[in-house]
Amino acid sequence: MTVEAQDPQKTDTPASSLTKEERERIASMSYEEARDQLIQAVQALEAGGLNLDQSMRQWELGEALAKRAQTLLDQVRAKLDAAQAQQQTSADTAGTQSNLE
Repeated sequence: MTVEAQDPQKTDTPASSLTKEERERIASMSYEEARDQLIQAVQALEAGGLNLDQSMRQWELGEALAKRAQTLLDQVRAKLDAAQAQQQTSADTAGTQSNLE
């Protein structure tokens, strides 16, 4: 049984017009930066006048920015959920012997 070398150009994800640097820049953006850039990408698409390649690029950019913003929101939600759970645990044991352990 032989193992065939996998073509590095062939992946399960579709080709993207975004460069590695652009993806890295997006990955390091704050929520507000990603949101503002996403608004600009959507406005460019809504304004029209773009050719197909430009439209696809704006779409890909928008998808990457939306994913970044959602990831950051999910992280904040997880922190809030953890804080609420901790607060509930503290409230459940307040005034009991177990809070002294």
